[in-house]
Amino acid sequence: MDLFSATYDQHQVAPLAERMRPRALDEYIGQSHILGSGKLLRRAIEADRISSLILYGPPGTGKTSLAQVIATKTTSRFVRINAVTSGVKDIREIIKQASDDLHLYGKRTVVFCDEVHRFNKGQQDALLPAVEDGTITFIGATTENPFFELNSALLSRSTLFRLELLIPSEIRLGLEYALKDSERGLGRYQVNITPEAWEHWINYANGDLRRALNALELAVLTTPPENGIRHISLEIAEESIQQRAIRFDKAGDNHYDIISALIKSMRGSDPDAALYWLAVLLEAGEDPRFIMRRIIVHASEDVGLADPTVMLQAHAAANALEWLGLPEARIPIAQAVLAITTAPKSNSAVASIDRALAYVKKRPTGEVPAHLKDAHYPDAEKLGHGQGYLYPHAYPNHWVEQAYLPQSVQGETFYIPSKMGKEGKISPP
Repeated sequence: MDLFSATYDQHQVAPLAERMRPRALDEYIGQSHILGSGKLLRRAIEADRISSLILYGPPGTGKTSLAQVIATKTTSRFVRINAVTSGVKDIREIIKQASDDLHLYGKRTVVFCDEVHRFNKGQQDALLPAVEDGTITFIGATTENPFFELNSALLSRSTLFRLELLIPSEIRLGLEYALKDSERGLGRYQVNITPEAWEHWINYANGDLRRALNALELAVLTTPPENGIRHISLEIAEESIQQRAIRFDKAGDNHYDIISALIKSMRGSDPDAALYWLAVLLEAGEDPRFIMRRIIVHASEDVGLADPTVMLQAHAAANALEWLGLPEARIPIAQAVLAITTAPKSNSAVASIDRALAYVKKRPTGEVPAHLKDAHYPDAEKLGHGQGYLYPHAYPNHWVEQAYLPQSVQGETFYIPSKMGKEGKISPP
């Protein structure tokens, strides 16, 4: 039985997350950056004119659901293949049928493969010619980086769409749909859910709607009704996923207290404390991008030039988060936190720019010295712009003494190097 078959009673067999897959674009939740009104992919689906696609994103973000929407919308023959069990022979048979349908009946074929990163080179090579000549339209879904896993020729002939983790409001919307839907969801039951239980499920989901739906279904079906109503408390929500809630308010003081504890632990060079508070934030479902923003800031604010490589590690962790998502990205994030925590400390960057800003705010902006002004335009020479400028690379040690500050600012000092780490080796020429 394939994914898109409706010949059996899904309400009796399939889990809630499967039953609640969207049947149309209007039921699809999330991914407004590619499916919002007027977006290219939405227009293509509505016009039944999709080209070959690679859908890339974390689990539970709607890759297979989007394929199902396309399956219900398109007039093309829709074929699903399995990356593990569909061999080269199977692929060639599908392509042969697609070619016959196209040339004899003018009917196009869309081939969908979930977990396409499991395709081996032989399978990809067998598929490629049919994608190139338009015999089939290919849709691949993957949680893995397609640039590492897929044939570059296949990638170049497909449009890559990245699906993002759902935001909390979208997770809640998906749960509410399931509670209201009497045909496919849990609408046959009267359910009362406490705010704490809602928050726990949404945090636990971490952007994955399927996880939240599985927890909701288990909680509702195993909770006996009282006067016809099933009351879902935080305790029941915790039992439904075997994970206790971390007392953490993303909008309240506790949210800021914990991120403050992480920052101060990094600044105080305590790796165990820094890792503890990072773990609390991650386990509580804090937005990992928010965590990374704070890490990047403090790589500069608390370490800076004492070890400039720490900023590179912070940015590398942020990039890893975008490519990997959680839970894998927890490792490079922890590496960045440890790099900041164990590095020599210097706050000269923040102290220096704040010193300069305070000076500038209180005084009129000084005029740029004539020898520093732009001399790359007609008649600049007549105005004396650039005259007298000394090119440092033409002098020993690539340095020459000359004024760079306005006349009214000369003698002021804004940058004071610390004596820590690599910054301790900085000295005026």
